[in-house]
Amino acid sequence: MSVNEFKGFEELENELSNLLKNIENPIEILEVGAKEFVHDLLKLTKPYSKIRTSGYTHLVDSFAYEIRDDEIEVGWGKYYGSMVEDGTRMTPSQPHLQPMFERNNEKYYKKMIEKIF
Repeated sequence: MSVNEFKGFEELENELSNLLKNIENPIEILEVGAKEFVHDLLKLTKPYSKIRTSGYTHLVDSFAYEIRDDEIEVGWGKYYGSMVEDGTRMTPSQPHLQPMFERNNEKYYKKMIEKIF
């Protein structure tokens, strides 16, 4: 093998080094995608609710993200959010997080990549 055959690897190494310089805190990059995801979730239509008490917050209005250590969690501010999403023995699933992410994941990835560059 000649030295010229490794030239492509050197270019790749230089490119990766430059990218890593732009990524000082990966959580900041993930946060960009999480913010956009939550923004889209908050725009979901709210199914009719029989609850009319003051101070009640609809499940759709409770979407948020939280940074915990080295990860970001997107979810509900209500304890029963996962029960609605996944269903229970007694109720069918009514997914909204997963379908929203699957429909728009390219948009979220693009926002995160824009943050890197």
